[in-house]
Amino acid sequence: MIHQFPVRVYYEDTDLAGIVYYANYLKFIERARSEWVREMGIDQVEMKAEGFVFAVRRVEADYLAPARFDDELLVETTLSERTGVRLTLKQDVKRGEVLLFSALVTLICMNEAGAVARLPAAIRQSVH
Repeated sequence: MIHQFPVRVYYEDTDLAGIVYYANYLKFIERARSEWVREMGIDQVEMKAEGFVFAVRRVEADYLAPARFDDELLVETTLSERTGVRLTLKQDVKRGEVLLFSALVTLICMNEAGAVARLPAAIRQSVH
C-alpha cells in the first residue's frame, strides 16, 4: 500500500537560492510518517501511555532535484521491511512524476528506559 501525503512548499521552507532547504525534506517525510502511522490505526498517544515510542534509528537520503517555493509536492510512504523490532519505510517526495528526494527510514520502538523494545503485537499486526 502506498500512503500519499500532500505538501506545499512555503517561503519559510526555502533557502536564499529559493529552493527547499535540505533539512526540510526530513520534516516533510516526518509529517507523512505520522499520518501513515495514524492511518495504520496506531495511536501514538496510547502507545506512549503504555511505555513505548517510535524513534528514527537511521535515515538514508538522496537529494535528486530541487523543489521551489509554492511547489505542490507529494510524499509517498511504503513499508519496505518489517521485523520484530523495526520498520523500514521508503519515502519519496515527488513533484508530479518527478522524484525529488528519496529516503529509507528505519524506525525502532523504545521503552521508557530508552532501550530498544520489540514492536508490540498490535503494531506488528496492523502495519502492512
